[in-house]
Amino acid sequence: MAAAIVFYISGHGFGHAARSIEVINAILARRPETRVGVRTAAPRWLFDLTVRGKVAFSTLETDTGVVQIDALNLDEADSIRRASSFHSDLVTRAASETRVLRELGAGLIVGDIPPLAFAVGAAAGIPSIGLGNFTWDWVYSEYPRVRLAPSLLPAIRGAYAKASMALRLPMSAGFESFSNVKDIPFIARHATRTREEVCKLLKLPADKPIVLSSFGGYGLPGLETDVLSKFRKYTVVTTANLPIGRARKEQPTAERKGSFISVNEEAMYDSGVRYEDLVGAAEAVVTKPGYGIVSEAIANDTAVLYTSRGHFPEYEIIVEEMPKHLRSAFISHDDLFAGKWESHLDKLLAQPKPKKKTETNGADVAAEILLKALDKPPKKPRGRPRAKF
Repeated sequence: MAAAIVFYISGHGFGHAARSIEVINAILARRPETRVGVRTAAPRWLFDLTVRGKVAFSTLETDTGVVQIDALNLDEADSIRRASSFHSDLVTRAASETRVLRELGAGLIVGDIPPLAFAVGAAAGIPSIGLGNFTWDWVYSEYPRVRLAPSLLPAIRGAYAKASMALRLPMSAGFESFSNVKDIPFIARHATRTREEVCKLLKLPADKPIVLSSFGGYGLPGLETDVLSKFRKYTVVTTANLPIGRARKEQPTAERKGSFISVNEEAMYDSGVRYEDLVGAAEAVVTKPGYGIVSEAIANDTAVLYTSRGHFPEYEIIVEEMPKHLRSAFISHDDLFAGKWESHLDKLLAQPKPKKKTETNGADVAAEILLKALDKPPKKPRGRPRAKF
């Protein structure tokens, strides 16, 4: 039986899982018989709804990421505390994973981008490849509280140093611990349905530009939706993970309040529309800057109206890089929550589009590299040469 590729994916937000799923889909499109394992704390429903093939999914906390208070705020002190506790016994955690890898028949490990993945690879004698646009040691190094956890950064960097290779995405930082780094294009989800199809399937009005409010699983409590519902130029759409359960067939795909529409995400997928289709149908996305949503906006030629998101170091890099790839503009928290979006959107959409189209085929590039690495014969263990008689 051919060896499997096992993905260790950070459970922080949806971005790590979304782009890893794109790579998994690209692998299965090229070689459907490839066995794929997934170890992550990211929600299983995301994989069930978006993986185009079969994977062996199992829940595992692979890292602690940053502790989110809500969509726009985080707890730095608790982030360092949890990361320090988790990585203090990284060697033990890695050793306990070797049995799982044997059961999965792993021949290659991919990490996006928990240090555990590379510690596991070293413990099991299996090559490991990193995938991401930033590393956790780089993030934590920006937090003053890291001084109270002196072993944290060395533990993370030591694990990253054990990787065979790292596939570095654009808008990146912090890959100094990897000895072999290869730059690849953006990994992004591309819409497969037209705007007209999305509007028809989700029963959205097609007479005004669509603006997608995208703030991950936390949503945006406190947002003045009454103001948004009175917009004359734009239709504002957001999604909600509402449990449908037994009343599934009775639930509407979307609930409309004037110009503000909330789409039930589970019903949306049931209707054949994926989140990237909604991004593609929108003229603009209102969001916090994160790799996942920004890469999808780039791939689908959607403008981004962004707000600040607390002390997350990735923010500065993404904000600096965005104008090279798409139309973007800033909105303050005050205007965001008050629903004062229209003037910002007017100016944003009046911007000229970038002249050069950014490459967003990183999933295909990564899939080729990973399959090639999987096919590579394992290195023979080094030992003392046998005496000749």
